[in-house]
Amino acid sequence: MTGSETSPPFRLAYVPGVTPAKWVRVWHERLPDVPLTLHAVPDAEAADLMRAGGADAGFVRLPVDRTFFSAIPLYTETTVVVVPKDHVITAADEVTLADLADETVLHPLDDVLDWAGPPGEAAFERPADTADAVELVAAGIGLLVVPQSLARLHHRKDLTYRTVADAPQSSVGLSWPEEATTELVEDFIGIVRGRTVNSSRGRRQPEPQPKEKRADPAGRRKPAAPRAKPASGRGARGGGKGKPRRRS
Repeated sequence: MTGSETSPPFRLAYVPGVTPAKWVRVWHERLPDVPLTLHAVPDAEAADLMRAGGADAGFVRLPVDRTFFSAIPLYTETTVVVVPKDHVITAADEVTLADLADETVLHPLDDVLDWAGPPGEAAFERPADTADAVELVAAGIGLLVVPQSLARLHHRKDLTYRTVADAPQSSVGLSWPEEATTELVEDFIGIVRGRTVNSSRGRRQPEPQPKEKRADPAGRRKPAAPRAKPASGRGARGGGKGKPRRRS
């Protein structure tokens, strides 16, 4: 590769709450000659970005359209309720949806949980996004139920959260357009799956060539080792000479 030639970058999208750092680090160690660019994108826009060719793959919230995308499920998140630190809910380590029945629960427009019906009492207006909803929780307007990673992403010193045992959960996976499964996509799949560099579908290192046998300088074959001679004499069967046995 000349100085004027550069490898095309691998473009990786990721949605809020996902931290791709550990996989990106392995990529840089394994493929230092291939740049990797990160694209933070809202949940609702991740699929459109990949459809338009703006990203080669992405960490997204499942499910995805399996008629167009391939996906590898990675993990399922704990769901939590975000509350002010002095709220009565903080007295428990874990709550249920029934515990939220009398609370105003905010339901932002970018909510990623698949609700049959949101818990609690609805707020007068739906916040535009999760960040706005967190601000309203801090103002004492209501509570917010989200995946734990989003609670951490929007952490504030005056807020905390508790696990909601029976709430819907959000799963995160790696997704990419099925018809655009390039070699770089396969490389990244291998990294996410934990494959070694020499495993199948990973970028293999050159295989070591078998060592050539060293020839005898004179071109002669080495003589075979001499075979042991069979023992001879009368004592061959008995392990040595001895007196003949008398007949009785």
